[in-house]
Amino acid sequence: MPIIDADGCPIQVEVEGEAGRPVLMLSNSLGTDLRMWDGQAAALASRFRLVRYDQRGHGRSGAPRGPYTMERLGRDALAVMDALGLARVHWCGLSMGGMAGTWLAAQAPARIGRLILSNTTVHYSDKKLWDERIRAVRAAGGLAPLADRLLALWFTNDFRAREPATVERMREMLTASPLEGYLGCCEAIRDMDHRPLLAKISAPTLIIAGRHDQATPLAVAQFMHERIAGSQLAVLEAAHISNIEQREAYTEAVLTFLAEPAE
Repeated sequence: MPIIDADGCPIQVEVEGEAGRPVLMLSNSLGTDLRMWDGQAAALASRFRLVRYDQRGHGRSGAPRGPYTMERLGRDALAVMDALGLARVHWCGLSMGGMAGTWLAAQAPARIGRLILSNTTVHYSDKKLWDERIRAVRAAGGLAPLADRLLALWFTNDFRAREPATVERMREMLTASPLEGYLGCCEAIRDMDHRPLLAKISAPTLIIAGRHDQATPLAVAQFMHERIAGSQLAVLEAAHISNIEQREAYTEAVLTFLAEPAE
């Protein structure tokens, strides 16, 4: 697992699958790390050169004090591509990973082949919600006191009852998030406005939404779908972390989209 320098910030990367295959890059959500994709990794690495990485402020990557910007997170991804010699990748990002992918597809279109944006958004009009979360996390000195509330957004009640061990693993991942890294990413999300970027996206795009997602609701996915030319929309019976709650359906949607012939 190489460590790649992104303008002074070390980025943890994991590469799987045979060299020479098309490259698929996966990008994690806020409060998780590259392990969030463990349920997809084997199936995807059997068909692609799979690149996973911990976004700045998460997992084993560096967590310098923020604020960060979404451009900064996008440029971290470009640094990973450059260091690995990847001229062009397919991209799949969930939530914050989708936000970084939106920036990349609009601002560095030559680097993105097919684009998958799942459980994500382009703008938060109410900044107070993020200001309140930032204050609460900083006051608590970490994420443990907020974990129950955030996990209730991540997964439906039914899934939490059905898969307690999985939910507990995700709790551990969330509460282990570096404080300054988490807060820096919260500030990047709070200040993001990608609405003007949607019309610039030319890559074939799949938008994946969770029918029960309260963090990035279905209406937001429909808004993006209407503004990204030629995009497809898939709706899964899940809340926010849909790749875990609906592992098989999510994997199938990704593989089916990536297997479509080029236009």
